[in-house]
Amino acid sequence: MLRFSQSLTEVMNLGNLRVALFNYIVAKQLNEELLIRIEDLDKEKIIAGNDKAILELLSLFSIEHKAVVYQSENLKYHQKLTMQLMGSKKAYSCFCSDEKLKEISAKCKEEGKVISYDGFCETLSDETVLNCNAPFTVRIKKPEKAIEFTDLLKGKFSFKPSSVDSFIILKHDKTPTYNFSCSVDDMLYDISTIIRDTKHIENTAKQIHVRNQLNYTKNIDYIHIPTLLNVNTNKDMNETDDENSVIWFIEQGFLPSAIANYLVLLGNKTPSEIFTIEEAIEWFDIKKVLNDAVEFDIEKLKLINKKHIADLDEMRLSKILGFADTDIGKLGKLYLEEVSTINEIKAKIDLIFGSKDSLEGFEDEFFDLKKCLSSVPFMDHFNELEKYIKENTKLDDKSLSITLRYLLTGTYSGPDLSTIYSLIKNYMGEIVK
Repeated sequence: MLRFSQSLTEVMNLGNLRVALFNYIVAKQLNEELLIRIEDLDKEKIIAGNDKAILELLSLFSIEHKAVVYQSENLKYHQKLTMQLMGSKKAYSCFCSDEKLKEISAKCKEEGKVISYDGFCETLSDETVLNCNAPFTVRIKKPEKAIEFTDLLKGKFSFKPSSVDSFIILKHDKTPTYNFSCSVDDMLYDISTIIRDTKHIENTAKQIHVRNQLNYTKNIDYIHIPTLLNVNTNKDMNETDDENSVIWFIEQGFLPSAIANYLVLLGNKTPSEIFTIEEAIEWFDIKKVLNDAVEFDIEKLKLINKKHIADLDEMRLSKILGFADTDIGKLGKLYLEEVSTINEIKAKIDLIFGSKDSLEGFEDEFFDLKKCLSSVPFMDHFNELEKYIKENTKLDDKSLSITLRYLLTGTYSGPDLSTIYSLIKNYMGEIVK
């Protein structure tokens, strides 16, 4: 089984979504199931309603999963296994204050050493621990030898005991820390492959150490995929920035299919630039993903989005734009030479159906044309409409061209007007109001 984890303390960003997509694709390829794990242990920082938003986004991107589990549901197992480690002397109570831990960190930095706990509380006698009423955390003892593992994408890694450290597994409030809860949950749900961002490599060593101490012997395959970087700012796209969030891109008018296409395309050699996730399942090879950080370019996403819009069924596009008419879908596609998102197309459509009261420099001509069109009979062809207008107004070719385009489209330029008219002729009464 594979799993995708998302914290409730941050909105889903593009980096998260890319990890979810890779997990989904590989799960399908391996014919295994995908589990969604919601990290909800940090109650004070949880964003209200975020779990619902996360699941809705996964559904929007058609990421199928077997079940959704919340980490807090496993709290009793986290605590039980902590006691098991303490009983076997593989973990111990730590009474050090935050101030003391800051002193230890400062000393390590001063000496140029890896920041690690000095092990003071590990030496406390059972009697001392029993008689101490101060609040405490629980630390796992650091490993006696290096923690080694092979990443299927990046190769072999080895972490010295001092790097893994004697880290905290249970906090003062008796809730588990990130690495301990993840370790235990991956055991509980029999996870076989873990695909996540490369920033978790050090966490992997800590989590392997936890499972080793719990005598868990099942092999887990690890794949740490490169981090997404913004091509313009070089910032990590995993940062909790609104403009990195998946919702922001959806709200800007990018299609889920285009976003997914681009995220899988990045750092990959693909048979074609435009594809669906279903198609990617057939040829995707996660072991061939580029091993360096990949650059996300919104301009490239716009080009891919434009192509996905062009491939949409006209009726479906029409419904996305708020109609139920294939002609409106065709009309939307006419504007793809100028724009690249659903929002931009909708803005063009809104101008067509929006109120138009006057045209600077052509006020009289605009009034005459609007009056004429308000009573014009249905015209099937654009040249018939032009002929009727010329016969019933004093507009010449130039004034007619400018005012008619503006009255019908709300703009001064754009696609061929006769083509536009063929798609909006049934709406003339609504447009010329």
